[in-house]
Amino acid sequence: MTAAETTARDRFNSVDEMRDSVLFDGPERSRRISRFWLLLILASVIASAGVVGDSTATVIGAMIVAPLMTPILGTMLATVIGDRRNLIRSLGFVIAGALAAVAIGYVVGLIVPVEVLASTNSQVAARVSPRLIDLLAALATGVVGSVALVRRDISDTLPGVAIAISLVPPLTVAGLALESGSPAQSVGAVLLFTTNVVAILCTGIIVMSIYGVTRLAAEPTADRKKASLRRPIILLSVMAVIVAIPLAITSITIATTTITDQRIRDISASWAEPHGWAVTDVVRTGTEIHIEVEGPLPDPDTDDLVAALTAAGVDITPIIVDLTPVTTVRLSDE
Repeated sequence: MTAAETTARDRFNSVDEMRDSVLFDGPERSRRISRFWLLLILASVIASAGVVGDSTATVIGAMIVAPLMTPILGTMLATVIGDRRNLIRSLGFVIAGALAAVAIGYVVGLIVPVEVLASTNSQVAARVSPRLIDLLAALATGVVGSVALVRRDISDTLPGVAIAISLVPPLTVAGLALESGSPAQSVGAVLLFTTNVVAILCTGIIVMSIYGVTRLAAEPTADRKKASLRRPIILLSVMAVIVAIPLAITSITIATTTITDQRIRDISASWAEPHGWAVTDVVRTGTEIHIEVEGPLPDPDTDDLVAALTAAGVDITPIIVDLTPVTTVRLSDE
């Protein structure tokens, strides 16, 4: 064995080593399956508790514990090496695990006395309106995850990959939102999960092809046919386009909303300042837009504000102005 071959062997995992890492196969199959379900249930409970408590640290802990990345990478590897049996098995674990996480989130929602929705919870709000930037982040994270599977010298980055990619938390958010009576937010969270899975598979297959994993795979057998990436690449490309459409719509909607809110804030500030009042916030609650303003009595007349907003082309129908009088008392004058 040459020095170059020895160096490559030290840097790269063999196909068998990769199979042992992510496939539910071989003599350790039962142990791997039990480990998967144990960690999935615990991660789902932790994620649900973190979302309900609006705790970022707890949700991050659930990301590290969550084992869903394993069958997703297993699906990608089985596709690349043409192992149909493990492809079906890994996909089954992805789907079953996702359904279990949603169910656990729903059950936790039944236990807690409050609704867990985007309007009152930042963890939910961050996961029910996925955008194109989320797809970009998922694509980059998928590259890191697949490279870490191939190269043993950077395999210690996998915990970071688990944190960067959001798998179990959006599923539990889907269950919580569904129980709280918001199917739309539940669908948005599932879309985020689907986006991440599709991105991991797309980038993973490309990275595996670049590293020549297909050529390194064992010869075709009854269980493992010769790998052909044409169909998977076409299917995943179509799925990526389908996923990108609602993400683009959400991105455009959020951008438009942000621009509108800033315009409302600027116009409101120009109206409030001459009266000695100040705009503290512009908040969207459901279909309403609340302009929060505070200042000294008397209350300012809002007719000028209506005229300014209308002239700027802003629809005033959903706008509500919340006036909060502020009284200043100088104690030395008492």
